[in-house]
Amino acid sequence: MRVALAYSGGLDTSVILKLLQERLGAEVVTVTVNVGQPEDFNAIEAKAYKLGAIKHYTIDARREFVEGYVFKAIKANALYDNLYPLSTALARPLIAGKVVEVALKEGADAVAHGCTGKGNDQIRFDLAFKSLAPHLKIIAPVREWGLTRDWEVEYALKHGIPVKSKVYSIDENLWGRSIEAGVLEDPMVEPPEEVFEWTVPPSRAPDKPEYIEIGFEAGVPTSVNGEAMDPVELITYLNKLAGAHGVGRVDMIENRVIGLKSREVYEVPAAMTLITAHRDLERLVLTKRAYDFKEIVDMEWAKLVYQGLWFEPLREALDAFIDSVEPPVTGTVRVKLYKGGVYVVGRSSPYSLYDHELISYFKGSFDQRLSIGFIELYGLQAVKAYRKKAGLA
Repeated sequence: MRVALAYSGGLDTSVILKLLQERLGAEVVTVTVNVGQPEDFNAIEAKAYKLGAIKHYTIDARREFVEGYVFKAIKANALYDNLYPLSTALARPLIAGKVVEVALKEGADAVAHGCTGKGNDQIRFDLAFKSLAPHLKIIAPVREWGLTRDWEVEYALKHGIPVKSKVYSIDENLWGRSIEAGVLEDPMVEPPEEVFEWTVPPSRAPDKPEYIEIGFEAGVPTSVNGEAMDPVELITYLNKLAGAHGVGRVDMIENRVIGLKSREVYEVPAAMTLITAHRDLERLVLTKRAYDFKEIVDMEWAKLVYQGLWFEPLREALDAFIDSVEPPVTGTVRVKLYKGGVYVVGRSSPYSLYDHELISYFKGSFDQRLSIGFIELYGLQAVKAYRKKAGLA
């Protein structure tokens, strides 16, 4: 049997690499996908070969992640429960897709991942694997063999697998950083500063606000302060800049797909900055009906991605609608970063529906008498219904 394993180089997947050989007699091909995590990929490759991998792939998918996934999330204002910018959830279908590509190339019989039976990632990986290559067997050792962290540590020490002291469970990519476990499992405990790496505490952020201008073209960010930037560079830059002002800390209780509630902490400075700016620009250029309906679409899009349904046809249909309304979402948004907050303080677009002549209190081009008839018809049924109800009472 040959297995393609999604390999991070951490404790779980390193133990799994050995177990697949030991229990199944499998030849293991390891696959590490770079979506912006700060890892030594050469060291990960060396570790994989040391533990018995017959072949290792390191795939740099950062640009593909931004252009094919993050940009879709920006255009969809993707915030799960209106709080979380879907950093981990967004990367899973891409990583799974790369594992499948390697599995097919190497003639593998199965694909494997290190997800537990308690979380959402197992759903995201499994459904991606099933969608892309249903003939491949899915092996999830943590879930299927009941592996625990204590058992894995003991096994690793026995088999010479390097073990790092690990208090928190952390996942990181270009779009965000998620932290769970340890003291965070108590929802009443404030997250200690040691869990944060991208953001400073708002109380220690600079006392002077910073203003930046973000340029968008058809809903996609293309520049900062008038300077065109590579997509990966733009997000990396905003993570550092907004993080230095304490922007992007999220502490929330989530409803996992399988029914458990979990406490999750995120750092998402660039994501919060860009989504805040993008949504404001939409308010400037879209009609009220288009904006209101897109809010419903955006919410459903975020749910689908969070719940592991990237390959659901509805997600593609929602993308088609979003893409159809995004061309006028072009212009510049001026943002103030200050003490953990992102504040839009200015916006402009060649497609703006804002009309200064009509809205100004100092101009006379709007015939205010037109509102009398409008109000009469607009509230006609509501007024009649209320009066009927009051009469019956």
